[in-house]
Amino acid sequence: MEHLVDVGDGVTLWAQDRGNPDGTPLLLIMGANSSGLTWPDELVEILGHRHRVIRYDHRDTGRSGWDFDRVPYAIADLADDAVAVLDALGIPRAHVVGMSMGGTLVQLLLLDHPDRLLSATVMCTSALGAGLAAGPEASSELPGPDPALLEFWSHMDADRDAADELDWRVEHWRMLNGRALPFDDAEFRHLEQRMIEHAGRHENPAAHARADQGGLDRGGELGAVTVPTLVIEAPEDPVNPPPHGAHLAAVIGGAQMVTVAGMGHALPRAVVEPVGAAILAHTGAVDSR
Repeated sequence: MEHLVDVGDGVTLWAQDRGNPDGTPLLLIMGANSSGLTWPDELVEILGHRHRVIRYDHRDTGRSGWDFDRVPYAIADLADDAVAVLDALGIPRAHVVGMSMGGTLVQLLLLDHPDRLLSATVMCTSALGAGLAAGPEASSELPGPDPALLEFWSHMDADRDAADELDWRVEHWRMLNGRALPFDDAEFRHLEQRMIEHAGRHENPAAHARADQGGLDRGGELGAVTVPTLVIEAPEDPVNPPPHGAHLAAVIGGAQMVTVAGMGHALPRAVVEPVGAAILAHTGAVDSR
């Protein structure tokens, strides 16, 4: 089932509701500049055997409103959008799973809306106040993204025709996938072709790179978190490489960590099953209480 969620100022978000309608709700929050369809259907299906699974398009992605120039926002505001999706679907509490920037948003939810979370799972992300979620006075002890990736990102919003944009996105996934697992060009080309068809446009949704980064330097508050939290470590992640996962698990109160061997900053078929199993083990333990 599809929904359009009004988040104010004339901005709407596209959301999709799938899986077990009688299961506990599970909200998937994707990373920067990425549609909710970036969550693989295979993973949604695995999770949907037990859960009512919701995925949605951030502002300026997919079928949600592309309104940044009219209604600019901060990255932190996108956490409020996640709450708006839950409200619109009548969900008082949910398990939440965030990847990359989605993991940043989940941390903000842990701090500002813990009453709406049954559990939290974060992957391919850094702690608030570190890495790409760093404030101006953040520590530089943790490694940053691969320099080659930073250079590639500098061309994110270049003007490209549809064919060149598709090639750019596939090459981006090749870099994000890391060096351990084989990269399937056809798999990610199909993903991005589907994403372009879903959005009805091929322009790169680079608005999140322009959004205000303020309000993220809150890592010191994470120690007080009481919501059961799982960190999935991606050892080949070129954006938030080790020890970002271990650091995040250490600073979030009571968090646990599991490692998915070979995983980079992507969800190829090779990691869907172990990622799904890790999430279900975590949510199942919480639901059984």
